[in-house]
Amino acid sequence: MSKTSPQEVPENTTELKISKGELRPFIVTSPSPQLSKSRSVTSTKEKLILASLFIFAMVIRFHNVAHPDSVVFDEVHFGGFARKYILGTFFMDVHPPLAKLLFAGVGSLGGYDGEFEFKKIGDEFPENVPYVLMRYLPSGMGVGTCIMLYLTLRASGCQPIVCALTTALLIIENANVTISRFILLDSPMLFFIASTVYSFKKFQIQEPFTFQWYKTLIATGVSLGLAASSKWVGLFTVAWIGLITIWDLWFIIGDLTVSVKKIFGHFITRAVAFLVVPTLIYLTFFAIHLQVLTKEGDGGAFMSSVFRSTLEGNAVPKQSLANVGLGSLVTIRHLNTRGGYLHSHNHLYEGGSGQQQVTLYPHIDSNNQWIVQDYNATEEPTEFVPLKDGVKIRLNHKLTSRRLHSHNLRPPVTEQDWQNEVSAYGHEGFGGDANDDFVVEIAKDLSTTEEAKENVRAIQTVFRLRHAMTGCYLFSHEVKLPKWAYEQQEVTCATQGIKPLSYWYVETNENPFLDKEVDEIVSYPVPTFFQKVAELHARMWKINKGLTDHHVYESSPDSWPFLLRGISYWSKNHSQIYFIGNAVTWWTVTASIALFSVFLVFSILRWQRGFGFSVDPTVFNFNVQMLHYILGWVLHYLPSFLMARQLFLHHYLPSLYFGILALGHVFEIIHSYVFKNKQVVSYSIFVLFFAVALSFFQRYSPLIYAGRWTKDQCNESKILKWDFDCNTFPSHTSQYEIWASPVQTSTPKEGTHSESTVGEPDVEKLGETV
Repeated sequence: MSKTSPQEVPENTTELKISKGELRPFIVTSPSPQLSKSRSVTSTKEKLILASLFIFAMVIRFHNVAHPDSVVFDEVHFGGFARKYILGTFFMDVHPPLAKLLFAGVGSLGGYDGEFEFKKIGDEFPENVPYVLMRYLPSGMGVGTCIMLYLTLRASGCQPIVCALTTALLIIENANVTISRFILLDSPMLFFIASTVYSFKKFQIQEPFTFQWYKTLIATGVSLGLAASSKWVGLFTVAWIGLITIWDLWFIIGDLTVSVKKIFGHFITRAVAFLVVPTLIYLTFFAIHLQVLTKEGDGGAFMSSVFRSTLEGNAVPKQSLANVGLGSLVTIRHLNTRGGYLHSHNHLYEGGSGQQQVTLYPHIDSNNQWIVQDYNATEEPTEFVPLKDGVKIRLNHKLTSRRLHSHNLRPPVTEQDWQNEVSAYGHEGFGGDANDDFVVEIAKDLSTTEEAKENVRAIQTVFRLRHAMTGCYLFSHEVKLPKWAYEQQEVTCATQGIKPLSYWYVETNENPFLDKEVDEIVSYPVPTFFQKVAELHARMWKINKGLTDHHVYESSPDSWPFLLRGISYWSKNHSQIYFIGNAVTWWTVTASIALFSVFLVFSILRWQRGFGFSVDPTVFNFNVQMLHYILGWVLHYLPSFLMARQLFLHHYLPSLYFGILALGHVFEIIHSYVFKNKQVVSYSIFVLFFAVALSFFQRYSPLIYAGRWTKDQCNESKILKWDFDCNTFPSHTSQYEIWASPVQTSTPKEGTHSESTVGEPDVEKLGETV
């Protein structure tokens, strides 16, 4: 490779070194010092190109970011979460905390006091809410993502002209522009993924065990941690790094110039950087999350009483008598769902037996109280009788004096044969019957002390209640009862089902023969940091899986590469924000991935027939980089097919980023190999392609910036199933001036829609609730 001056851009940015060993040829894996230099931005000319792209991205991303001056789409949630950080009230969300903490930090610096609630889409921001400053954060990170893409393509072997074209395409990619303008998590997440990819590609071209090698190695680990701390999608990036690392290590092992000692060094350093460092960063942000959210909030209902007991202002009982016995007045909690307390009230089932309802209720209430009675007692006990393992009891609901009861009838909602209805039954003068009898079975492996494994103790003993007549167990699951039961959680008696869903424990306990001043009391133990993080993740995972309700703008993963439909983010004042990608770039990415996949299969078949792979450095680098980036596309895309939850087009954006990187290498092979000697042709292709993409961006920009559009322009722009509402827009743009006039009081002309006619999107319909 020829030497270059600092002001020149080296033409040769690829390198392939094959050495002949005594027994076999092998690829030399240690890159030369010149390779890193040839793939860096060093010349003044290229720095000017990069600066121009930076300014271009700033203009596109920051243009009129203050409009609209009302809540857009999931700003309802993420602006609301920033508010709760500022107020310190605990909330529950399915995403890790970093991006939300960043929004809270920026809002706090701007003077946001948490008073504005981000309650629903379309709510106008008051003057004291620094929403513009908060939107600057994703806008700036969107600009950073574009610059990272340029540097990544340079680090993976593309020429400056190719990097500039591909970066310009990302700058005007409609979907990426849209998500970078609002208080949403996608832009910070993409920035950290882009930082990871750049750092890793930079790491791959450094001479091993040099300062720059360690620097880019650690930078990759840090970026991985930041990506995973913003959204769990970052874990797919961790998987991508892991698989490419295995790829690299395979060739390092086969490199006869690398000693065994250095091979172990490669393994250990990568393991620390790509696993330990991200994990520490991830846990650090959860530590900050828990340190900030110290007060009881609406998220407390999702957590266990042990967790909630650590929050200021919680309603969890601080202590309770330890020993439970006959005559005890108790509240009983379900262990493995967030349904809460065994509950009854003076309302009857509308189906089944028509007897009194028994449910799970998440809040502390006097209707949660039950009296423990001997199953065949004719008189009240005269001394304390402990509740032992295997004893048969009845539970009498204190406020209604009806007993917990089950029988061989189907429950009001769940109709499986293996589940029976549970009710509260009885009347004045009735002594009960055998269907009121339950046997206490202590779960010894879950109870926390030796005494708690023999006798029922508040908080410490976990037990099951077996119905004596039918053998079924008191059971609850996530199924909600209809509105006639206030949508509380269903309680049944199950002969089958998941055993953990039949576990219960006593939270509060009062007994006439015990005195809190004298007898033993218990309280919830203080959970460790790792216990709290483990519970948070269990809840996050469960809630994420539970987002299965139909959403008007949800879409299936198989439609995403073809851009079949988008998402309405906001509609007001005869304008609309509709999330849709730049079809020119989007469809070209899909076509490039499909064609390369066919080419790869064809190449493997040729290799099976005895033909070799090309050893041309440009072609070899193209194949390697395409495989790397398409692997990233696959790892971020295919898991979506395994998810049963609501999914939306914006979930495809990380995959699209990898696809655009692959597209850059398609441009590179066209420029540096196919038309190597006729580069005027490749330049012409690039100019034409960018012009078409820019035309698409410009045509659909009113849907990005909530700009002025006419109904005819809107209808003419509809492709496939793009369901933006053209009735939102007037027949002529001049009507915007009429509506903006302070003296305008007349009804808009026929063919237009007033704000009240168009209406505001319903947060329940448009908000993603994630």
